[in-house]
Amino acid sequence: MKGIIFDLDGTLLDTMGDLAAAVNFSLRNNGYMELEESTIKTYVGNGARILMARSVPGGFDAPNFDKCMREYSEYYFNNCMSKTVPYDGVMQLLKELKNKGIKTAVLSNKPDRATKLLCGHYFGDLIDPAMGERAGVNKKPDPAGIYDILKIFGLSADEVVYAGDSEVDIMTAKNSGMKCISCCWGFKPKAFLIENNAQILIDKPLKILNYI
Repeated sequence: MKGIIFDLDGTLLDTMGDLAAAVNFSLRNNGYMELEESTIKTYVGNGARILMARSVPGGFDAPNFDKCMREYSEYYFNNCMSKTVPYDGVMQLLKELKNKGIKTAVLSNKPDRATKLLCGHYFGDLIDPAMGERAGVNKKPDPAGIYDILKIFGLSADEVVYAGDSEVDIMTAKNSGMKCISCCWGFKPKAFLIENNAQILIDKPLKILNYI
């Protein structure tokens, strides 16, 4: 393999504390009951709007949904590094990949500006490019973002592997014609990943090196 594309939340970074804080800030600010972090964890993976639609009573049809969404987005962007940390072994993994000349990128369903902010802060030049949800580009599991990164890499799908922690990532890799490494330390448990057709499962970031 000559390249690897990572998911971000639940794969490289443990962002759950900051995501939950932003959701609950918005809910609290709009008179709704706060949610347990364990519940919010089950709502992530399909982008910020889906996360909030699952969190706000009434979802997209709630009369103040757009207000809740704006407040979530602003709060999260301004506080997204309060509790977030790289998973153990991630920094060493990225350094090893760079030393081996393996191209690395992030493709996330997190909004693009937050994706770039977090990757720049935590990873610097160890990740390039970093892409999140962008206007005019279908989000995962649509392969559009993957194809954009492959063009930047100058590589084909069979030269690159995708790594993520969810069923969305498994489908993204399949839709892109790529192999998928499913990461069992993230937001979705191993049994769930197996039920969703995971084929390569690993329990520590450095084990990714065995598949490169």
